[in-house]
Amino acid sequence: MGSAIGVGLFYGSGEAIAAAGPAVVVSFLVAGTVAFLVMRALGELVVYRPTSGSVMDYAREFLGPFAGFATGWSYWIAAVTACMAEVTAAGHYIDYWFPQVPVPVTAAVALSILLLANFLSVRLFGELEFWFASIKVIAVVLLLLLGSAVLAFHFSPLGPSASVANLWQHGGFAPHGGWQAVSVLVAAFFAYTGIELVASTAGEAVDPRTTLRTAIRLLPLRIGVVYVGSIAVLLALMPWDRYAADGSPFVEVFAGVGLPAAGGVMNFVVLTAALSGCNANMYVASRLVRRLSVEGEAPSAFQRLNSRHVPAPALALTVAVIALGALVNVAAPETAFALFTAVATCAVLCGWTVIVWCHLRYRAAVRAGRLPRNDFPMPGAPVTSWFALACIGLIVVLLARNPETRPALVVGAGWTLALTVSYALLNRAPKAGVSNG
Repeated sequence: MGSAIGVGLFYGSGEAIAAAGPAVVVSFLVAGTVAFLVMRALGELVVYRPTSGSVMDYAREFLGPFAGFATGWSYWIAAVTACMAEVTAAGHYIDYWFPQVPVPVTAAVALSILLLANFLSVRLFGELEFWFASIKVIAVVLLLLLGSAVLAFHFSPLGPSASVANLWQHGGFAPHGGWQAVSVLVAAFFAYTGIELVASTAGEAVDPRTTLRTAIRLLPLRIGVVYVGSIAVLLALMPWDRYAADGSPFVEVFAGVGLPAAGGVMNFVVLTAALSGCNANMYVASRLVRRLSVEGEAPSAFQRLNSRHVPAPALALTVAVIALGALVNVAAPETAFALFTAVATCAVLCGWTVIVWCHLRYRAAVRAGRLPRNDFPMPGAPVTSWFALACIGLIVVLLARNPETRPALVVGAGWTLALTVSYALLNRAPKAGVSNG
């Protein structure tokens, strides 16, 4: 839960609320439903064969070696661009206290601190992530409890203006029309990205078929309650048109409640949320590179560990690419966050497509008698599988329609070409070595 709750909720939801009004609740509910279906498809695969390689290994088995290669590297770029979004958000949060310092500078400082923590030891990473995650989960729980109390008893400066009626007043439930509610699905999907990485713990769990079955069944529901519940409470506490598109609605509503220094405290919380997301994604991305190297799908140098058992070369590559985000922040500070989230969403949607596709291939093999059936089937499959794929296709259309996110598809096309060429060269090199004796 700590890794999945991040800037998509604390920062990206502000822009989504401004674009769609209260109807954003439905957008997050739809995205959560698709996330649940994808997780259940993955759950059936995990029960069939637990593997620490997770989606990469299933792609290799059911779709071929290139699919495994492309999926691994695509999840890496998804983690990297998510880090770019998170350090960008962190820079904006720090701007709350130091408005005179440019956001690219504060973002670079945040990235440097996390790099140091990841380089020093895995234990330090774990300690930081534990506290980061604890702070933001507690903050969400406090919002739900405090918000419910304000709505029930009308205390605080918000007073009687805090009401469930805010969900349909002030221009209606969808003040900008139904299409705007559909358009913010991109932001909603970004908020749920990463929850599928829980399956990568299968190689280290004592009883993965039991423990991951429970985690996969409950995690999307818990995340859904956090996201949908939080946004519904935010929209009930204050009218949707009082939230700024470029700020955190959590900071604004806690400041509106009137608690002493609540705005500053909540800004610290959302800052830790951004740092937590970047910390976790930096960790995952560096381990992905090392795993790809072990599989022969990345240079062998990335297998090396330093004296503290950290994959230093893989981490250095990951952070070097994340740092490129600073250049985008300088060139396009107003649209950088939207571009980063769009690229990350695009990459993860490819991963979700692979999961559902692998699940369909697994089901076909079960029907043909080539593989055993298991007792954790995806509900409603294959109809729900095709529904999930249709929703993913809709997100791609939305990315193409929005001028701010359209470049993400161009990046995706270039990334696909780069992967294709890299894979061809990778498979050609050993053959050349053999022919030369």
